[in-house]
Amino acid sequence: MSRKPDPSVVRVAGPWTHRDVSANGIRLHVAELGEGPLVLLLHGFPEFWWSWRHQLTTLAEAGYRAVAVDLRGYGDSDKPPRGYDGFTLAGDIAGLIKALGAQRAHLVGHAWGGATAWTVGAIHPRLVSSISVLAAPHPLAMRRAFRRHPRINSHVLRFQLPIYPERWLTGENGLQVARLLSAWSGPKWRSAPEFDEVIRRCRQAMTIPGVAHSAMEYFRWAVRSQIRSDGRRFIEAVDKPMQVPVLQIHGALDPITLESSARESRPWLGPGSEFRCLPEVGHFPNQEASHTTSRLITEFLRKTS
Repeated sequence: MSRKPDPSVVRVAGPWTHRDVSANGIRLHVAELGEGPLVLLLHGFPEFWWSWRHQLTTLAEAGYRAVAVDLRGYGDSDKPPRGYDGFTLAGDIAGLIKALGAQRAHLVGHAWGGATAWTVGAIHPRLVSSISVLAAPHPLAMRRAFRRHPRINSHVLRFQLPIYPERWLTGENGLQVARLLSAWSGPKWRSAPEFDEVIRRCRQAMTIPGVAHSAMEYFRWAVRSQIRSDGRRFIEAVDKPMQVPVLQIHGALDPITLESSARESRPWLGPGSEFRCLPEVGHFPNQEASHTTSRLITEFLRKTS
């Protein structure tokens, strides 16, 4: 049996600084680079903070303090047994903003990180300067899309089972992580020189003890809360337009989060919001089209500043 990696393996060396920050009762690992207005980068599944490596350097060069965080349960952040509901995840980011000594932050989130950014914007609006979301419809638009297209999101249903999904994800040293990344990305990125490294690092990060279970708990809460009282409270809490501009970036070839679903986020957009669809890009715009994505985010931040 192969040895499970230590969480410290996600502390990839680079121009950034790694440190731990206490927020909302847990310890969060962050990678930080640059000085200026705070930009918080929130990753998606099945990734970790490193998916923002390109944006960290670009944002820092543009005059921002860029901070990429391992979300609760991922990478080298704490992996508590509970707290994977929308309210608590938003509380993590709100607490992180304060712990970093900032009054407000620009939030940039991909997939689950994007859903969290939308939620923070609704529940903690005074802490948010702008929101940029990649492959992340508003949580209520995503719920509607899941009901209309359950086959597209069949993995969400698979992840509701106990124990099996964790074993499925971590088996053969995370082989299924490689298959998900390949299936969800556009063909150009799959042939890119960096793709093998992305696969290797994400497989390693998912097989850190506790990560696969934590990742599944995000999906389990999202589905099960729809028939519970906490889910109804969540709907009421996020069903309001953002008070700040929202930049939506979406891959035209995204097979699991459809462009049409992202565009149905319109009722919750703030003033000055923008939508950008990237051709030949799948579910991971920040990695598949890193230069274009970084440029769109920095231009948007300059406008909102």
